[in-house]
Amino acid sequence: MAESRDIGGTVVLVDDDPAVLEAMRETLVLEGYTVRAHGEPLAALAGLDGRFAGVVISDLRMPEMDGLELMARVHAIDPAIPFILVTGHGDVPRAVEAMRSGAFDFLEKPADPDYLIALAANALRLRALELDNRRLRGERAADREISGVLIGISRAMALLRDEVLAVAAADVDTLIHGETGTGKELVARCLHRFSPRGQGQFVAINCGALPENLIASELFGHEAGAFTGAVKRRIGRFEHASGGTLFLDEIESMPLHLQTQLLRALQERAIERVGSNEPVPIDVKVVAATKVDLREAADAGTFREDLFYRLNMAEIRIPPLRERAEDIPVLFRHFAGEAAAARQRECPAIAPAVMAGLIGERWRGNVRELRNRAERLALGLGSRQPAGGSGAAASLPERLDSFEEAAIREAIEASSGNLSAVARQLGIPRKKLYLRMEKLGIELPERGISS
Repeated sequence: MAESRDIGGTVVLVDDDPAVLEAMRETLVLEGYTVRAHGEPLAALAGLDGRFAGVVISDLRMPEMDGLELMARVHAIDPAIPFILVTGHGDVPRAVEAMRSGAFDFLEKPADPDYLIALAANALRLRALELDNRRLRGERAADREISGVLIGISRAMALLRDEVLAVAAADVDTLIHGETGTGKELVARCLHRFSPRGQGQFVAINCGALPENLIASELFGHEAGAFTGAVKRRIGRFEHASGGTLFLDEIESMPLHLQTQLLRALQERAIERVGSNEPVPIDVKVVAATKVDLREAADAGTFREDLFYRLNMAEIRIPPLRERAEDIPVLFRHFAGEAAAARQRECPAIAPAVMAGLIGERWRGNVRELRNRAERLALGLGSRQPAGGSGAAASLPERLDSFEEAAIREAIEASSGNLSAVARQLGIPRKKLYLRMEKLGIELPERGISS
């Protein structure tokens, strides 16, 4: 096998004749292609999958497996992998028939170098286009799917969804910052779900909810007899999450001496069970969440600085609800409708005055508090703020502006940016709509805009 600089794909060559194989290999290598040359058809299948960015060029007649059978096996892996057959003159009719069965093209022996290069280039361009289209379709599907999980019409939530998808694809350890109730575990689950590890385990542990003497056993597991009560071996959360994602909530609560063990596990990608000196390899993405500033905690000596940097390969900040008030009506209706459906009852209507009041509150408990209030409404318990709740409300002008902004943004989202439809829905002239949008700082989304 030989390789050269990668100019956008790989050519897999298959021929049982060493001289022919070497001649084609040299031709393509001199043109700058990455080449994998095989004398055995089965060896060519290794490394082929739906992400293979290349083309297979194979002799038609081979003793153990002919080119048609090899093509069938390649296309069983991915029907869109371009497959080119190399034939003798007498096999041209079979090659033409093979094209009807999915072959990209064929060339006759002895292969003309210029034609070989041109065919390889065309096939690689086709494959690159197919993979790019798949990526775009996947991104659009992920965009639609994540919008139903991280709900909101605000720019802050749109940016958060984009950031989550980007970090998920990068598959790196991640630190999530967010106030209580903002949805840190929900974001962590999205980082897992939309990552290459999405089919693996998502394992969550709250570092602040466990007694200090149990955290090491929970994380790393233990051997039988490691301590009183350890009657048999126990697999820890790290091993259980191997191949997937481990979510460490309230990471700031972890004791310093256990932070040292965690750092070692992250650096070496191996753990040692309590009571054992044998390292156990792990393949896990760690997502940690905190409601405090770990940089400040590190400066204060309550959190290891090196662990902070190790966890902070990527960082996501979840905006509090007060920074995205326009999402409150959408979220409230969603949670109320969800709760009503779960109890097989009709969701009560939400009066504009009630919604305006909700928009103007401070929501120190963030989305968790909003969800609780929506569920109370669905149960017929009303939506008024109980005593000692969210705190001081905003002024009347602030409430009115927040309500108006939320109403306009919701109408824009519902009409895909059609301002004529928005004006009709809100019952105001378009000119007044423009003026209100300008006053409230509302920008139209780039997608789906029409007037």
